[in-house]
Amino acid sequence: IVSDFFYPNLGGVEGHISEISALLVAPPFNHHVVIITHAYAPSRIGVRHLSTGVTVYYLPLKVIASQATLPNFFTSHPLLRYIFIRERIQLVHAHQALSSLAHEALFHAREAGIKTVFTDHSLFSLDEDAASILTNKLLRFVLSDVDRVVCVSYAARENTVLRAGIRDPGRRVVVIPNAVDGEKFKPLTLKEQSTRSTTIVILSRLMYRKGIDLLIEAIPRICLAHPEVDFLIGGDGPKRVELEQMRERCLLLDRVQLVGSVKQGSVRDHLTRGEIFLSPSLTEAFGTSLIEAASCGLLIVATEVGGVPEILPSPEMLLLAAPNTDELVRVVSLAVHRVRTQLESGDWDPWAVHARTRGMYSWSEVVRRLEGVYFEAMRERRVSRMERLMRYWDNAGPETGGVFCIVVMVDMVFAWLLEWGWPKADIDVVLPVAPGVASETASEEEEEAHVWNGDEDRRGRTTGND
Repeated sequence: IVSDFFYPNLGGVEGHISEISALLVAPPFNHHVVIITHAYAPSRIGVRHLSTGVTVYYLPLKVIASQATLPNFFTSHPLLRYIFIRERIQLVHAHQALSSLAHEALFHAREAGIKTVFTDHSLFSLDEDAASILTNKLLRFVLSDVDRVVCVSYAARENTVLRAGIRDPGRRVVVIPNAVDGEKFKPLTLKEQSTRSTTIVILSRLMYRKGIDLLIEAIPRICLAHPEVDFLIGGDGPKRVELEQMRERCLLLDRVQLVGSVKQGSVRDHLTRGEIFLSPSLTEAFGTSLIEAASCGLLIVATEVGGVPEILPSPEMLLLAAPNTDELVRVVSLAVHRVRTQLESGDWDPWAVHARTRGMYSWSEVVRRLEGVYFEAMRERRVSRMERLMRYWDNAGPETGGVFCIVVMVDMVFAWLLEWGWPKADIDVVLPVAPGVASETASEEEEEAHVWNGDEDRRGRTTGND
């Protein structure tokens, strides 16, 4: 599994990768799983073996923005090839369109004859800005030669197919939503809930596409209309300064609390401090935080964008608002009135919401369906180099396709030079580990204690080639 986005960074993609990797190595699946991501300062670098049995490679790559690495293309080939050979990789599953490392891993894996799967977690416009245009061109290039594509919602599927120009989407593109761990995300007791005033909880990256500008305009109006309402905002990002300025300007320091980044283990505690969860995003392919909040018994208010309407039944568990300030204020007011009425009448039952959410979403079911996609990808025949070139040519047209073909041919030559200078036979291969040997109860400190720095392999002996 390859992505620029993994722990210790927090987010929906990071949580998704963590959940599926932990289940894939456990019975009844029993797969060997390796995660490849970039290093995190100051010391998260090298190889770490998690208590779940997953191996994580933190590569020393340059991060340019929002935890995305600088595109390396050919220079990442030797390192990725080494990991593919050492870990006996048969399939590469890359995540997120904004991850340079994910695209490079797919590209180099295809040259090595490894099967590939890509999961897209976000929505992008087709030609609205330069960033979207460049991302879509890169996506069209990489997905020209990928075995299977997974999207987290039907809205995301349509968006990805249009952006990447995927041929035969009925066979190659599948929809598998995110899920929630019902054991981790549980409500508070009814007694604890009934003794508090109404709190609106927000947990998001504080950036433009998450609708923070809408939030900055809406919060003062909501607080003015509902003196009993407070806001609890978790997350960090470039818009945090503007939120700080808003609450100081509007004298809301005692009613709007900014708690900063929330650790993964503290997400449930953060969510259960309120009754309403607010998501003002301008674009959202799925929204894992919404189902986590619903599993904690909160009423969800979200903007009607992307795949959000697909997530939960509306209006029983989800109130939708158009992505503008007036509509957001109106729908939040409806949610506040509903919650206060139910609390006063004794009809507020977060455990019923939890049970319903848990029945709809299960990580075990996600991994079972994902394993089926892996098996389909493994059954795809291996195409010749000429067939690969024709795929790029046909998908991008004669002009752009010609550039794509040149890049692919250069990578083919580079792969031949690597095999000549650093033969596959000279790379030590990790021996398979029996399923279930990892401790499931190890602490976080134990989990990170065994760090490989290049001098020893996972069995503790010195290896000359490492």
